[in-house]
Amino acid sequence: MLDYEKKYKGKVIAGIDEAGRGPLAGPVVCACAVMPMDNIIEGVNDSKKLSAKKREELYDKIKKVAISYSIVEVDEKTIDKINILQATKLGMKKALETLSVKPDIVLIDAVKIDCRVPQENIIKGDALSYNIAAASILAKVYRDRMMVELDKKYPQYGFAKHKGYGTKAHIEALKKYGKCELHRDTFIKKFVK
Repeated sequence: MLDYEKKYKGKVIAGIDEAGRGPLAGPVVCACAVMPMDNIIEGVNDSKKLSAKKREELYDKIKKVAISYSIVEVDEKTIDKINILQATKLGMKKALETLSVKPDIVLIDAVKIDCRVPQENIIKGDALSYNIAAASILAKVYRDRMMVELDKKYPQYGFAKHKGYGTKAHIEALKKYGKCELHRDTFIKKFVK
């Protein structure tokens, strides 16, 4: 988990990841985190490997301990307009640009972005880099909380349960109720006329 951090020892390292590339509804959320190497938070890992309860605990710790962090949403309209990969890159770039410190190196989970900061793109980076893992937790918890809130406005879709992903229940609700403003038109073409 700290191999990449050791490789860039003495440098200000930022990690970037996203949550929500695959769902049929809601934004893609990108987070960037600069974590101190002298205060490692026990348990930080790829957000997909952690329970919701553990992610919630770590989210608050990461926000407290981080040297700097940034969380950016890219909405469904933008996703439909420029595609999910470009929307993700846009969100990652904005997250990096809105940090309160300028990193020397940015480690990114699998994606290459257009930025002035030197970057290393790491496949499965959220499981291999502490800074990327911290960013993955920030993005995931932020987005999950948002979808739970949006469920109150659109209870018929079950966003609190599936967070906008294309579950059987979500697809059935789409067919029954049609789409809402949170749905990504380019993602739901197969289910809604």
